[in-house]
Order: sequence, then structure tokens, then C-alpha cells
Amino acid sequence: MLGSIKNTLEIKCFKGVPMLEKFYIAQYNNTDLNMYRCGIEDCLPGHSWGPAIRDHYIIHYIIGGKGIFQARGLTYHLEKGYGFLICPNTIVYYAADTKEPWSYTWVGFHGLKAETYLNLANLSIGNPIFRYDKDDFLLNCFKQMINSMNLTKGREARLIGLLYTLLSQLIECADDNKSHKKKKNIKEEHLKKAVEYIAMNYSREISIGNIATHVGLDRSYLYSIFKQYLSTSPQGFLINFRMDKACELMLDPSLSIGDIARSVGYEDPLLFSKVFKKIKGASPREYRRGR
Repeated sequence: MLGSIKNTLEIKCFKGVPMLEKFYIAQYNNTDLNMYRCGIEDCLPGHSWGPAIRDHYIIHYIIGGKGIFQARGLTYHLEKGYGFLICPNTIVYYAADTKEPWSYTWVGFHGLKAETYLNLANLSIGNPIFRYDKDDFLLNCFKQMINSMNLTKGREARLIGLLYTLLSQLIECADDNKSHKKKKNIKEEHLKKAVEYIAMNYSREISIGNIATHVGLDRSYLYSIFKQYLSTSPQGFLINFRMDKACELMLDPSLSIGDIARSVGYEDPLLFSKVFKKIKGASPREYRRGR
């Protein structure tokens, strides 16, 4: 049985429209499924979160506009009808488009069977994206969750019931969601192979030539694939991947800046600090102090 609601709601105003931003439910890790919070938001242009981690699952469902979601070195360009899953203890970053900022609704949850239900819905840390645009079923579930906070006695039971309903619909439509995904073409296979090589070798002194040779492409063609799918160059992707890994390592206070630099492929800590500041907007020490 769920406990009582932990905090009260918080009202914010986005683009001049007051909206329910979030509310929280107490954590109970010994239950099959428990809900932490849910909400809806109209984001301002460029509004972002992260890179950072959560300690529970969160499903975001986009109801308008565009944005990006980044996890495990990959960038996903998403729009209305798509959703993304944030998994516990995984560094992610997401941001609204600067011209067509997205609106989304979300629910955060955990529990003993949370991962099982998500796997049945073909959602996981390695496959965090889904598409649902056949009807308003999911959107109505989210709206009902938000409206359920007006209940006084049956609120907790209603909310957990709606969470089960939401997940059951994602599970029911898991095969349909697969059909929406484009078949992998040869370019995507090349990109995957290149990204995997970077993920396994970023800590060593590797070059774009090394990556191109591993994939079996010339550098210019590899460049065109990265620009087409990730809107960055292979070099830009490698640098950002290294800096994101550096941010993860900064969570360990026993590691010096030099240790971190060498761990992400930079023998020269000064060069590492220069690149880090260019990418993250602060020096490694400033970034670490601000965590």
C-alpha cells in the first residue's frame, strides 16, 4: 500500500499559461510499482536539463514541438508523438528546440517490477525511445494522473492504477512501436560501429583516421554520416563523449583533475581543462565545485 503524498503541488507559469508542474509521492522500494511524481510542462526555447542522473525511472511523452534527448553517447531528435525513458543512475541530457520548443508530460516511478514492465514494453537503457501517435490514450492517462490530485481519499489508489494502465498500453503496443522504427540501413550500421568504437576506446589516444579505418570508410564519408544523423562531426562527437565521461568521473572525489584527464584520453591536463571549459562553459574545478 502506498504511503501519503510527500509534498504539495507547485504551480508554475510557462508562456503565460499556469500549469501543474509536479507533485511527489513517497518512495517505497518494497512494492511492485510506486509512483514518485508526474507533471506537464510547456518548455521555453532551449530549456534543458542535465547532464545529470535520476535515481528512478521517468517516462516523458511529447505532446507538441521538438527537442533532443541524449544518453550513452547518442542524440535523439524527437517531436510530437515520441517519448523517452530515463533510467536510474544514467547520465542524460535533454533540451527543447530553440525555435519549436516542445511540450511534454511525464511520470516518475520505481518498484520491484518496474524494469520488468518496461522490458515488456521494449523500453530499456539501450532502447529508451518509443513512438505512440495512434490515439490520445497515453495523453489521457497523464491528464487523469494530474487531475487525480484533486481526490482526497482515493488519490493514491487512483494514481497507481493509472500508472499500471499507462504501462499496460505501452506493453500492448510494443509490437506496433517496433513497426514505426525505420529499418536500419547501412549508414546507421556504420554509425553504430563508429560510436561503439569510440565508447570502447575514448580513453586511449585515438584519431578520426583510426575510427574510419575500423568502420571501413574514408574520413569524408564518415564525416557526412555523423553530420546527417547526429548533427556533429566525428571529432565533435568524440570530444563531447570524453567530456561527458569526465563529468561522470568528477563525482568521485578521490580522482584528481589530472587523473580524470588521463582517463578520458588527455595526457596533458592543461589541454584537457581548456577543452573542457570550451565544451562545458566552466573549468573542471569550477564544474566540480558546482556539482
